[in-house]
Amino acid sequence: MSNTKLKVAIVGASGFTGSELARLLLNHPTVEISMITSESHVGKPFSDLHPQFFDRLDIPLASAEEVSKQSLDVIFLALPHGVSMDFVSKWKDSGAKIIDLSGDFRLSSKEVYEEWYQKKHTYPEGFESAVYGLPELFAEKIKSAKLIANPGCYPTASILSLAPLFAKKLIQEDSVVIDAKSGLTGAGIKANATTHFSNVNENFKAYGIAGHRHTIEIEEQLGSLAGSEAIVQFTPHLLPVDRGILVTAYAKVKGAMDQDSLTKIYREFYQDKPFVRLRNQAPGIKDVRGSHYCDVFPVWDQRTKRVIVISAIDNLLKGAASQAVHNMNLMFDLPESEGLTQIPLKP
Repeated sequence: MSNTKLKVAIVGASGFTGSELARLLLNHPTVEISMITSESHVGKPFSDLHPQFFDRLDIPLASAEEVSKQSLDVIFLALPHGVSMDFVSKWKDSGAKIIDLSGDFRLSSKEVYEEWYQKKHTYPEGFESAVYGLPELFAEKIKSAKLIANPGCYPTASILSLAPLFAKKLIQEDSVVIDAKSGLTGAGIKANATTHFSNVNENFKAYGIAGHRHTIEIEEQLGSLAGSEAIVQFTPHLLPVDRGILVTAYAKVKGAMDQDSLTKIYREFYQDKPFVRLRNQAPGIKDVRGSHYCDVFPVWDQRTKRVIVISAIDNLLKGAASQAVHNMNLMFDLPESEGLTQIPLKP
């Protein structure tokens, strides 16, 4: 890379992911934020939408129509599922690399997408070129990609919890249960009856039972690691907290296992992955809050002969914005951790 800064656009500024992207990119030494778009707030300063940026990032918001008029290196799509695909189709030949934070290209095909998202897919050609943007698994493919499907937050924490065992083909078929909990920001910035304060505060509940659309994303990625079909029982829950995901994954393994062997498998798999921290005690969501880390804690239960793995991420960062920046670093041959070394915020 030369010393020229990357010209970046963030498309979709009003949500949590757009604001977290802006926060990371503003402090990234190799990036210049060229434009931020919002259809409903054109002309307003970005800091009007997100007051934490007052006097730091007051750039006027533009319409997405302006994107094609700029010479850009990277376009981040912080848009809802079903909307991103149209922009990917429109800008695929713009010369800019595209990092899509929606679910529009995370799955294996148009057919699978339409079954699980209940939406028509208008740009199926994108599945052929999209690379699943989980750096711990696909760094080499990401480096040469032009379109990145940035993983979901639940799948990131879930896949990283069990990837070492699937990669070694050690998981017994039909034995995986993933119990996952997310903070409220995982539901997006628009309030609804479910996310109303009085419904969330002092409350805790499961949702998307036996059919949440992140299930197939987890199954496809873990299955491809093992070279076989993976069936996962995935249940998400809503925590009455702002941000964070905690996953508890359970599985039976083939052959003999003990704690030392299990720890060794995880240590070897993640030894050169700077943002997966193998913990010596169970992590909580505050251990990773505001950071790009995924903290993982594998346990062998000798009594039940099960592996129990706890993993924790910040859903807005490792589960969205900082993962996108990590992908950008790889795509442009930058140091992998550039702009991503924030220590978690605690308390």
